[in-house]
Amino acid sequence: MPMSKSSLRLLWLLPVALIGVGGIGVAAMMQPPPADLDLSLTHATEHGLYVGTLEPGVSPIPVGTMQTWTVSVTNPDGTPLEHANLSIDGGMPQHGHGLPTEPQVTEELGGGRYKVEGMKFNMPGWWTITLKVSGAAGTDSATFNLTL
Repeated sequence: MPMSKSSLRLLWLLPVALIGVGGIGVAAMMQPPPADLDLSLTHATEHGLYVGTLEPGVSPIPVGTMQTWTVSVTNPDGTPLEHANLSIDGGMPQHGHGLPTEPQVTEELGGGRYKVEGMKFNMPGWWTITLKVSGAAGTDSATFNLTL
């Protein structure tokens, strides 16, 4: 059975509408990061149990290459946190995706310092890195902002 002119017109409008909606989504992702981002690489954890410091292996932080970082963790009084369990995760808040890799703590270096391998960023922009720390005082986390 042949389609009516109004049905054909609706079929033509569907791709146009999808392109428009997609364009709005892309425009939202292309917004600059908030102007007031705290870009400090040292932060107290959310509940104040620990203080974490991210130490990228290279400055400026490159896009597209695998990296090894060091993470330092102390107690609030500044004493190094030894024998903690750490995990690292992250993503791009404006894009809704995570890191393209799964960074792992591969070695405790002593003095509250930990080697993290597998850091990689696949595009420039605003990234967040979340450090989760489990130690004698409990489990806590800190989120760091990066712009590449």
